[in-house]
Amino acid sequence: MFPISHTSVARLLTTFLMLGATAAMNQLPAQSDRLADGYFANQYDQARSETLRNREADWRNGALVYQVIVDRFAPPADLGAKRHLYPAPKKLRTWDEVPRQGTYNEEVKVWSHEIDFWGGDLQTLRAKLDYVQDLGIDVLYLNPIQMAYTNHKYDAQDYFKVSPEYGTREDVTALADDLHARGMKLMLDGVLNHMGRSSPWFEEAMKDPKSPWREWYYIGPEYKMGYRGWYDVANLPELNLESATVRARLWGDPDSVIQGYLREGVDGWRLDVAFDIGFRHLTELTKAAHTAKPGSLVIGEIWNYPEEWSPALDAVMNMTARELILQTVRGNMSGGQAGRALDQIVTDTGIEPMLKSWIILDNHDTPRIATEMKEPWQRELAQVLQFTFPGSPCIYYGVEVGMEGGGDPEMRAPMRWDLVGDDNQQYVFMRKLIAARKASRALKIGDYRPVPTEKLFAFLRRTERVEELALVVANPTDGEVSETLLLPDSKVMNYAEMQDALGGAKFRAACGFVQVTVPARKAMILRPVINRGLEYTPYKRVQ
Repeated sequence: MFPISHTSVARLLTTFLMLGATAAMNQLPAQSDRLADGYFANQYDQARSETLRNREADWRNGALVYQVIVDRFAPPADLGAKRHLYPAPKKLRTWDEVPRQGTYNEEVKVWSHEIDFWGGDLQTLRAKLDYVQDLGIDVLYLNPIQMAYTNHKYDAQDYFKVSPEYGTREDVTALADDLHARGMKLMLDGVLNHMGRSSPWFEEAMKDPKSPWREWYYIGPEYKMGYRGWYDVANLPELNLESATVRARLWGDPDSVIQGYLREGVDGWRLDVAFDIGFRHLTELTKAAHTAKPGSLVIGEIWNYPEEWSPALDAVMNMTARELILQTVRGNMSGGQAGRALDQIVTDTGIEPMLKSWIILDNHDTPRIATEMKEPWQRELAQVLQFTFPGSPCIYYGVEVGMEGGGDPEMRAPMRWDLVGDDNQQYVFMRKLIAARKASRALKIGDYRPVPTEKLFAFLRRTERVEELALVVANPTDGEVSETLLLPDSKVMNYAEMQDALGGAKFRAACGFVQVTVPARKAMILRPVINRGLEYTPYKRVQ
């Protein structure tokens, strides 16, 4: 043994006490701070972190989108003061009236329900932004606002003007500014495949073979109507996108339709019938949009399979995902079959375009989900899947309060502000669902992993942080189902608890599996229960 002096003992004791004090100052809460910075990240997490940070910095990934028809969202303060903007045979309805199928008006050659109006405009919309923001919305998407004859405005008369009953281009910029101040974005609806028959451009082209507008359309005796109409609809003459002149004015020039609005504050475009515009033209259009505003979003209305539409588009309205959800909830697909289908969609499309793609259940072209699915459990199950699939949930105005509506024009009724309140079960559920998604970074920008099942429909969303993991489990059957599921994430600790973010049910993981029991027609979002306090936790050295 080596002799130790009293001085050495004193020094050792002092050092020990100092180390103890330092350890007390660096208990697990401080470790949690370091964990947030990736201090304990393994090499795989370090690689994921950069990808996820890039995704998170891009507003287009996993955004919560709210769709509005301007005419139908917020009523005018003085209906009478607006009547001059709706000359006969147009009709200005009161807010308590609902749209009904009309008759064909031979005078103006459109259906009478296409020229019924309710008087909403960009100013009344701006007055309701507190409501939209309080819902937790990231992106406001407007149905067409360009000058047009009908209420739906998919028959543009002049792309460069806003319909006067809505306001002006200055009002659009003011709306964009308001949204940006709230940390939100603005998307417009671009209808560039066809225009309206009442457009002065088209009328001149039909009358004068030498008109410069003649180049804009397919006109001639070879067409049964004397021109080519979209889906043979007389009111919707198609545009000649093979013309370089037309493409330049629609998207190629700095002051074109696409670029002009982007330069004035708009953040992106949803393209009507994008499948008709085609891959080559869409590629050109998307590049032009990104030139005008880097980081803008170009999303296409695509009803067919979403594979390979990117990079011609940034993303699509994922109607295949919609169909998968509806068929699963209706019982036409087993949980296992639905899981395999979702895995195929994500694999073929790619996770990055998927995260930007809009997941919709209903919109202005479909019956509302409350009419499509009469039972509350059907709607809730469908909406949980909508909010947990890789993508950006798009909420059609009024869905959050349970508005109903069948086929055109019933699904386009005025917003039911009288249904907004905590006594409305659908409103309460939607707010809980939005809150659960907002609380989960994985559901917004996380990777997707399939989870093999038999009866249940399950998949995993995850980031580099285990506490953000979400295991989504849905039971579309009529009976309670218990099933042992693979839990494919290395950092979910053995015998650790998983808790449902929507209902509170808890289950325990075991060796990479978790046995769950899911009530009939219910869905769960299972999250790891992690306590990074002072007591023991197996999660102390994982991110």
